[in-house]
Amino acid sequence: MNQEFYMHRCLQLALLGQGQVAPNPMVGAVLVHNGVIIGEGYHRLYGQAHAEVNCVNAVLPQHRHLLCESTLYVSLEPCAHHGKTPPCANFIVAQGIKRVVVGCRDAFSMVNGKGIDILRQSGVTVTEAVLEAECRHINRAFFCYHQHQRPYVVLKWAQTAKGMVAYGHQTDAQERLHITHPLTNRLVHAWRSQLAAIAVGSRTAMLDNPRLNARFWPGPNPQRVLLDARLQVPQAHHLYHGTVPTLVFNEQRGGVEGNVEFIKLSGQNHNLKAVLAALHARGIQSLLVEGGPTLLQAFINQGVWDEARVITNRTLLIEHGLPAPSLSGQMPVHCSRIATDDLVIYEPMPFT
Repeated sequence: MNQEFYMHRCLQLALLGQGQVAPNPMVGAVLVHNGVIIGEGYHRLYGQAHAEVNCVNAVLPQHRHLLCESTLYVSLEPCAHHGKTPPCANFIVAQGIKRVVVGCRDAFSMVNGKGIDILRQSGVTVTEAVLEAECRHINRAFFCYHQHQRPYVVLKWAQTAKGMVAYGHQTDAQERLHITHPLTNRLVHAWRSQLAAIAVGSRTAMLDNPRLNARFWPGPNPQRVLLDARLQVPQAHHLYHGTVPTLVFNEQRGGVEGNVEFIKLSGQNHNLKAVLAALHARGIQSLLVEGGPTLLQAFINQGVWDEARVITNRTLLIEHGLPAPSLSGQMPVHCSRIATDDLVIYEPMPFT
């Protein structure tokens, strides 16, 4: 078996921790002796043991004497600092493992090469950059947060076959338009559980009164973000119920009331970079923007987005309504079909 084979297995394991380990990255590890996997592990839950520890602990007692002859494959550089757990690099050395294959380096400043240095200085042979692009991709929110000092931004909207997101005009719409198939709606709730926060603008919040939770998927709820410059959304709406931590960006006041934090930010509707900087300062690594079209278009126009997930119900024909945001000139990177819906994912450029 080649190195890529075992690293692919590390990636499969890492994704099992999706939605459970943030703000830590997802990591998988595999221990191989003479072409046989003798241990596997992944980071299961934030604050608990990392992938490398779980991998070694999974080795059967009768095989533990093989550790010093085995190769450890890990999708991300072993950590080098004391956080919720001790440094994994020191743990690997203590186990007597002599060879480690790393998918990619950690972008966190307290690691970023330091874990590899510990291994090499202790006589461990380290091979780097095996399936590096794939290993970076699964943790793209983590890398974006640390390298670009802002959350990874995912735009999402659903549109009819004619590219409409609502009946009539946004200012006079009286009836909410349900576009997505129930199966697609469950997928959207899965996305919510995988991302740290979810944002809407004031108009969408007033008209739709959304809960912005992951009630149709067994995962954590995202932190809620409301952009409401003049604090127009009634406090009787779901966003103010306090069941989920909620940030309200506005131009009127600051302060905390229960589970709701008001963040005063001048010109916030026109300065999304300032909003993202405030989210970064609060440790929010990823943001799902669900509407409305004006807010979504602002993210596109200001160039502060990393993915756009566009759902089109090809059977829902509405000739007139509120148009969807425009992604003119962007090429899709992925297309799939769910029941009546087409899902197309766009990226502004390859992630680096």
